[in-house]
Amino acid sequence: MSSLHPETRVVHLPRPTPETSTPISMPIYQTSGFVFDDPAVFADGMGRPDGAYVYGRLSNPTVRALEEAVAGLEGGVAAVATGSGMGAINAVLLGLLKSGDHVIAQSALYGATAQTLADLAERFGVEVTRVPEDDPAAVRAAVRPTTKLLYLETIANPMTQVADLPGMCAAAREAGILTVVDNTFASPILCRPIEHGADIVVHSVTKYLSGHTDVVGGIAVFASDEVYRRVWSYSVELGATADPFAAWLTLRGMQTLPLRMERHCANARVLATRLAGHPAVAAVHWPGLPSHPSHELAAKLLPDFGGVFSFDLAAGRPAGEAFMRNVRLALLAPSLGGVETLILHPATTSHRSVSAEGLAAAGIGEGTVRVAVGIEHAEDLWADFAQALDAI
Repeated sequence: MSSLHPETRVVHLPRPTPETSTPISMPIYQTSGFVFDDPAVFADGMGRPDGAYVYGRLSNPTVRALEEAVAGLEGGVAAVATGSGMGAINAVLLGLLKSGDHVIAQSALYGATAQTLADLAERFGVEVTRVPEDDPAAVRAAVRPTTKLLYLETIANPMTQVADLPGMCAAAREAGILTVVDNTFASPILCRPIEHGADIVVHSVTKYLSGHTDVVGGIAVFASDEVYRRVWSYSVELGATADPFAAWLTLRGMQTLPLRMERHCANARVLATRLAGHPAVAAVHWPGLPSHPSHELAAKLLPDFGGVFSFDLAAGRPAGEAFMRNVRLALLAPSLGGVETLILHPATTSHRSVSAEGLAAAGIGEGTVRVAVGIEHAEDLWADFAQALDAI
């Protein structure tokens, strides 16, 4: 190197690697590609997910560490990390479906997922049948020769209906179709759908997995290596690959996931219980309450009931808007799963693309407010909610 000109030396910088020690934190491999000595190894790495690291769109060591970590938590064989939660959902749906296929999906779905299924139906002729999330008989009745998969959410967004994963997955398996479960609201701490028969689990890692409102990312975990390779191949074509820095932030956040989930759930219990007794509140939708239609199922399936709930204000939309203006500690913002408590109005934000009929079917009203509970002190949160309600 000493004989090279400065113009060349600043391009070809030293690449020291530790040989006698190991970094405690996973390094960020912020590189678009990797250098090879052997052309055959280079060529082999281009064609499979478990080959040598070649190019960032195909694989990256930091991203692989995240994939292996989440696959291990969920009990899967492998995972594909993506640039957003919808990137994971679209990689799975587009990677497994073709024109003329049929999908069975639960009635209560995240708005963007419902919109994706509607787009698939309109643009590619993928037929969709909606069924209740807790009715295996409805799955059996809906199955056709063209049915390819069943799509569920462990805890639905935003009304927190809980899916009968054992029953629904069993019905899908009887029919020879795959089950995809969005496990974002539960996280692997509260539920591991593969243990209940799911074939694919998706997460928006933006939420609980990263947990600090500084990442946008997604991941799909697979129970089958064959299905994993099919989706990996399509995700590479789709270009939905996760960024290594986002993967590193998610890995850092995941180390406190069990502690955070315990506090999220405990705080949700305090707020949901007290809101249920407030005169300005018509209903609270949290599966930890005995009044929730999914309570018995949730108590059997989950060790706790999650950190997200919705509630309906008796005076409708004006009251909901006033509440959201009046809070001082809770933040009016999208997303969930961070350390801060966030609130939003589903009908005009997360589910804005859903028709009025769809909103009504999901139980989302004009006065519905969704709360993603953070890890603040519960009494501080309640004081904020109480003063906002009293000001209506």
